[in-house]
Amino acid sequence: MQYMLMFYQPQSEFDQRGTADAQAYMAGWMAYVGAVRESGISQGGHGLQPPMTGTTLRIRGDKRQVQDGPFADAKEQLGGYFIIDVPDLDTALEWAARAPCATTGGVEVRPVFIAP
Repeated sequence: MQYMLMFYQPQSEFDQRGTADAQAYMAGWMAYVGAVRESGISQGGHGLQPPMTGTTLRIRGDKRQVQDGPFADAKEQLGGYFIIDVPDLDTALEWAARAPCATTGGVEVRPVFIAP
C-alpha cells in the first residue's frame, strides 16, 4: 500500500538551512533520506523550499485569487514529502517516527488514492 509522508516543520527549522547549524540539521535529514531509499520503499519525494516561496491559487466564481506564500500563518509548514510503498499503516508510522521533524513538528501519514 502506498502512503504519503508529509513533513511539517516549525519556521526555526527552515531558518536553520542557511546558518552554521545547517550541517547538523542536514545530516539528520540525509541519514533519514538514505535509510528510506536504501530500504526500497521510496516511490519518490522531495524537500520543499521555504513557505514564503510558495504561491496559493484559489478560484472564486470566475476569478483567480493568487496570494504569495502560504494561505494561513501556521506554526508548522510543509517542508517535504515521501511517497512510500509499505505493507500497512503501522509500517508507514514506523517510518514517519524516524523523520527528524517528528520530534519538533509533525509527520502526516495519508494513504495514496489510486483511481480504479
